[in-house]
Order: sequence, then C-alpha cells, then structure tokens
Amino acid sequence: MTSLLSAHLESFAHAGLPPALLVCIAVGCYFIGNINPAILIGKAYGVDVRSEGSGNAGMTNVMRTVGRKAGIFTFAIDVLKGLLPTLALIHTVGAPFGMMCGVIVAIGHIWPAVYGLKGGKGVSTCFGVVLAFNAVLALILIAVVLLCAVITKRVSAGTLVACACAAPIAYFMAPMDAPAMLAIAVLVVISHRANIARLVKGAEPRMSFGKKDEQ
Repeated sequence: MTSLLSAHLESFAHAGLPPALLVCIAVGCYFIGNINPAILIGKAYGVDVRSEGSGNAGMTNVMRTVGRKAGIFTFAIDVLKGLLPTLALIHTVGAPFGMMCGVIVAIGHIWPAVYGLKGGKGVSTCFGVVLAFNAVLALILIAVVLLCAVITKRVSAGTLVACACAAPIAYFMAPMDAPAMLAIAVLVVISHRANIARLVKGAEPRMSFGKKDEQ
C-alpha cells in the first residue's frame, strides 16, 4: 500500500498544472460536495429532513419523509455529484488526482461547511465516485449492499459489509484504485457510527419507506 501511495504522489508532480490551481480545484470539489439535494428537495416539500425521520440528509430519509420519487431524485443527484467531477478530472488531470478529488467531494457531502458540518452519510456520492474510476467494482459493491440489505432487512448492514469488502476487492482487481477505495470505505464507516452502535444493540430499524403521495 505504501508503494501505491508513493506512485500516486509521483503522478501529482507530473500533472502539468500549477500546485495552486490543483488546490483550487480540490477546494471547489469540496464545495460541490456541499450541495445537498436531500435538504434542498425536502425544503421544496416543506420538510426539513434533518429534523424528521432518522434526521439524516440522504436518500433513505427523503424516501421516508417525502416519498419515493423524491428519494430517487435525491439519489440520482448525489451519484452525479460524485461521478461527474471525478470522471472529468480523471480524464483531464489524471486518475490519481481525480480519485483524490472524488474523495474530497465525499468529505464535502458528509461534513459540509455550508450546513454546519452536518450532511448526509455519503453512500450515494461515494458510489458515484467509485463508478467514475472503476465501474465494475462499483457494481460489485452495490450488489453486495443490496444482497446483504435483503438478507438483514437493514440497508446500513449491507453498506458496512460492502465497506469491509471494498479495499480488498479493489486491491486484487486494480491495485492503483485501492488507496482511494480504502479512503472512501473509512469515510462511510465513520459516517455510520450511530448505525453501528444500533446494530450492536439490535436497535437498528428495518427497511421501511413512506408512501406519501407526490404531486
């Protein structure tokens, strides 16, 4: 893993852009992550998702508190928020810098400055980031999430199992992707601290989505 990190650092030196510009791009990616569709869509429906349902500003809570269509729309925006900047930077600046900025987008989503460092849990955005640099890995991980969620009836359990598998699978599939995948997995696990505590206590709620009508 150390050699992989060294290879990534060396690639930054050959990116061909001034360091100050690279920093500005990274900061811009953080603020892209600050755009939270769950909060914005919730407000459009007169709901503050941070004080309703689970209190999480993400797709699942939007489904519970607003409705399925709003939840799907939230998911799509969050995925694109991770996918598009990462993909663009991979193809213009280079894969290591693009992957790093994808991780920064995820950080901006989970800890957004514009919302007092209280954002969503980052699963959809991280899926978009992984989709940008390794689509096959992203599809494998989403399959793991869905399979475990169906078995346990808990989305958080499926997410955590996928996080545990992510870096090892990435290392064997494409070693250069492993550092970014490890960083993403750690971020998602950190954002699921409360879920982990509830799972340990057996208090994590099972999957349940509202059926609110949407105009």
